[in-house]
Amino acid sequence: MSIGFSGQDTGAAAAAAPSKAAGAGDAATSAVSATDVTDWVNAAGTQLVDLTVSYAPRVGLAILVLVIGWVVIGIFRRAINRVLGMKQVDVTVGHFLASLASIALKVMLLLSVAGMLGIEVTSFIAILSAATLAIGMALKGTLSNFAGGISVMLFRPYKVGDFITGAGQSGSVKAIHIFNTVLTTGDNQTVIIPNNSISTGVLINSSTQSTRRIQIDVGIGYEDDIDEARKVVMDLIAKDQRVHAEPAPMVAVGALGASSVDLVIRFWVDAGDLWPTKFDFNENLKKAFDAAGINIPYPQQVVHHVREKDASAP
Repeated sequence: MSIGFSGQDTGAAAAAAPSKAAGAGDAATSAVSATDVTDWVNAAGTQLVDLTVSYAPRVGLAILVLVIGWVVIGIFRRAINRVLGMKQVDVTVGHFLASLASIALKVMLLLSVAGMLGIEVTSFIAILSAATLAIGMALKGTLSNFAGGISVMLFRPYKVGDFITGAGQSGSVKAIHIFNTVLTTGDNQTVIIPNNSISTGVLINSSTQSTRRIQIDVGIGYEDDIDEARKVVMDLIAKDQRVHAEPAPMVAVGALGASSVDLVIRFWVDAGDLWPTKFDFNENLKKAFDAAGINIPYPQQVVHHVREKDASAP
């Protein structure tokens, strides 16, 4: 029995030996892991300190540039608003242009700061350029009208209320929008013209001058007295209070036509009196010439009818 028990004790001791060895191994592993972690933390701390010492001036300068640039852009935006306000540009358009300039400058500032920090910005610039080009090509017509609207609002070749002729249309300007201009024609129709068509074409503004010249061409017969006709015209002009004394009215022989002596009548009136004065003068001139016995020739055609002789007639 004592031998048996000895065998059992020996087996138990043998079984306990590996357990103690395993515990010793785990303790060694834990000791190695803790040492490694400590070394890694120390190395990371040293590297962080080195990076901080190396990049701190660069980061500080970048932050300083960012703050100063942001403030300067804000001042520049307010200056743009003031300048556009002095030029009487539409408030909405002024705010839009100022915002557009501010966004562009802020993007440039951020790219510059990123470059100061050592970040590669070439790829960002390439992507931004490609996106800008694609958007520009897609919105080519719209952007051209937008640019035309900006040009109109900055240089103000016309304003609301002016009577203009442009892009083959004539009318009073009712509204100026960023993409188009709205006209009201003489017969009260609304015409919408793209700003690009107006800004890049020939434009006639009939409202910029306070006075306008009226020219009337009229013919008299070759048998009529030119001096008498001139006297009738000048008397008629003198009776109309709307006609200016300066520049002096004139009546001259413009051409010797096929069937008439063509007179050119010129005189100046206020811009607002242009059409009423011209219409009244045309009517009064015809009546005055009739009363003075002066003819106003008109084209006539004489047809001679020749009857052919019948060969069978005697």
